[in-house]
Amino acid sequence: MLQISYIRQHTALVKERLAVKNFTDLQLIDKLLDIDEQVRKLKTQSESLQANINTASKEIGILMGKGEKDAAEKKKQEVAANKTAQKELEQKLNDAEKALFDGLVLLPNLPHASVPKGKTAEDNETVREGGTKPVLPATATPHWELIKKFDLVDFETGSKITGSGFPLFKGKGAKLQRALIQYFLDYNIAAGYTEYLPPLMVNEATAYGTGQLPDKEGQMYHITADAFYMIPTSEVPVTNIYRDEIIKENELPVKMTAYSPCFRREAGSFGADVRGLNRVHQFDKVEIVQLVHPAKSYDAHEEMVNHIENLLKSLQLPYRILRLCGGDMSFTSALTYDFEVYSAAQQKWLEVSSVSNFENFQSNRMKIRFKDADNKMQLVHTLNGSSLALPRIMACLLENNQTENGIELPEVLHTYFGNSKITE
Repeated sequence: MLQISYIRQHTALVKERLAVKNFTDLQLIDKLLDIDEQVRKLKTQSESLQANINTASKEIGILMGKGEKDAAEKKKQEVAANKTAQKELEQKLNDAEKALFDGLVLLPNLPHASVPKGKTAEDNETVREGGTKPVLPATATPHWELIKKFDLVDFETGSKITGSGFPLFKGKGAKLQRALIQYFLDYNIAAGYTEYLPPLMVNEATAYGTGQLPDKEGQMYHITADAFYMIPTSEVPVTNIYRDEIIKENELPVKMTAYSPCFRREAGSFGADVRGLNRVHQFDKVEIVQLVHPAKSYDAHEEMVNHIENLLKSLQLPYRILRLCGGDMSFTSALTYDFEVYSAAQQKWLEVSSVSNFENFQSNRMKIRFKDADNKMQLVHTLNGSSLALPRIMACLLENNQTENGIELPEVLHTYFGNSKITE
């Protein structure tokens, strides 16, 4: 959530950066500044009134000690009137503060200065590409055909058990999922990340803290009886571990990694892009999260990008890194890089990771702070990245490595999978 003090001091800049994100209700900024002015005036009036009450209350004691009961009684009436006025002021102040809060949560995070202007994914900038696109045999098929051939995933039974978009992994398909998860976790732990296994449901406060509410409620599965939400990513519970905490400055950065199933309604998704593992409602993902000193957050961001790039290199997958334009970024992000891998059988790029710096947008909501060298309280910066999302990684591994004799797996997975290839 943006801070009203920053908006007040940098109004023109805030409007200019929000426009890059294609936020059109810029009049809301002026409205919030008016409410903020009202809040500050009400606070001043309330403080002044409270000071009068305190002074008069002391005077009552003095007057009573002197035996001046009439004067003391008059002061009591004055205090009573001021207390009534104070209650009315407090109600006005509460209403104004609520209106200010309700407006602030509607504002997306400000994009970083390097974010390009644009409205859709076509306006994203390619930062760099890596790896080599494979040349497939003439008999090559997309992963949904390979899945059937090698009996790796049962979509029909998954649909019977739950519904469309809930795949049932089996046999070597389940084993490959487990191998990828373990490899990704070991890779992250070796880089200094502490592993967590978080709850798969979160409450409203947790979903609000990372910005899923009030922006993405329609994309989450909601358990209405308990007001819980199934997590769309482990970023949500993991970042909230430190909600309402004060971290010691020398403990920064805090580096966390977690595996979890992820649940997304993906409302309105249809067509060729959702075929097979391209888009599902439940999928596995390994996440990395960092809480860092504000002065070091973009160094940490670059470090996380390099970390995931090297992970994709180890899987020998052709990839590209995109800097997202303002219109394609999430509500909470200040700067996002997307990783896409090339699906040779489908002949298109598939997103497998987003690495985002949220600056203090999330930490302001969650009140994750630290005391600096001057003993001043500051908000940390939060960052996260997919490391990695499994469905499309698995799809590309199957498609790009298919041969006449089976699916050849990259060397880093041989020990985890227990074999160098998948055969019928």
